[in-house]
Amino acid sequence: MQQDRIPASTARSSHVPSTGVARFLAACRHEQPDATPIWFMRQAGRSSKGYHELREKYDVLTLIKTPELCTRMTMMPVESFGVDGAVLYADIMLPLEGMGIDFELRTEGPVIHNPIRSAQDVEALRLMNIEESVPYILESLRLVRRELEGKQAVIGVSGGPFTLACYMIEGKPSRDYATAKSLMYSQPDLWHTLMEKVTGVVTEYVLAQISAGADVIQIFESWIGTLGPSAYRRFVLPYTQRIFAAIKQTGAPAIHFGTGAASLLENMAEAGGDVISVDWRVELDTAWERIGLERGIQGNLDPTLLLTSWPVVEAGMQDVLRRAANRPGHIFNLGHGIPMAADPDLLRRLVEAVHETTKR
Repeated sequence: MQQDRIPASTARSSHVPSTGVARFLAACRHEQPDATPIWFMRQAGRSSKGYHELREKYDVLTLIKTPELCTRMTMMPVESFGVDGAVLYADIMLPLEGMGIDFELRTEGPVIHNPIRSAQDVEALRLMNIEESVPYILESLRLVRRELEGKQAVIGVSGGPFTLACYMIEGKPSRDYATAKSLMYSQPDLWHTLMEKVTGVVTEYVLAQISAGADVIQIFESWIGTLGPSAYRRFVLPYTQRIFAAIKQTGAPAIHFGTGAASLLENMAEAGGDVISVDWRVELDTAWERIGLERGIQGNLDPTLLLTSWPVVEAGMQDVLRRAANRPGHIFNLGHGIPMAADPDLLRRLVEAVHETTKR
């Protein structure tokens, strides 16, 4: 099933060069690229043979903190799948290390050894210069940009303030983040003090990434789906708005990502971001109407489809593209990260099919 073609007279940018970075940034700017751009969250690893070979030799933090290795990990999916964006191989927890948060990355997720439990813990958080706390990330971005030679977009990443605060308080991944939310509700002043500090660090972190070569920034607010709209507006919105406003000042586009956040789409749009990334729990066309068609949208194939067969994946792809309706501003992605057992051939075929189906 082929998409309806947009007549040439209605395409606002019919002469966009056919490079990954050009089509990616065109979509972020709500212009019409030559084809729909596509990339995958967690593409730098997991389903790549080269990733597993390196993981047998090095732990995750060593791979992240060694710029040459980080660059190799970041480039693998670009070379293997032909995606339009290279997302830095990094973890969203990294800016917290310079604050004095002691964590390790385990299979189940980040584990913090000194979680926040009191006002004294919040007061003790350091605010180090980002250039001093994560120099390896900035060097990796420079190397990746040099390797890409302007062919694909460089995607910088950071955790959002709510998600990072949840990890800092819980100390580990949680089903409902009840410890963090109970502190938020029962000690709002302490919560706001913590969010002020985290927001300052995240803002400095993403601005440094842009200076180092990131073309676009994605903010991962992975756990905002645990909140209702009124709580989001009170405890999260002002801080997220501040981060996106700072990014906007640089001229770089930003993507705002959340999971399980179907009840918060209007709030997410208000918080900011040129593109709102949605998961599979809401239909893409419905989500786009809710965030406003003047914004871009990213998503939203169910990652589980990648554990099936090509006809099933293709049908899911066609449904997403049908709902996007060839409008400017769509970036094709999964609703979340690539499953560990995903077949690399399916990822490669999906990238090729999205480009071919949407070619203008």
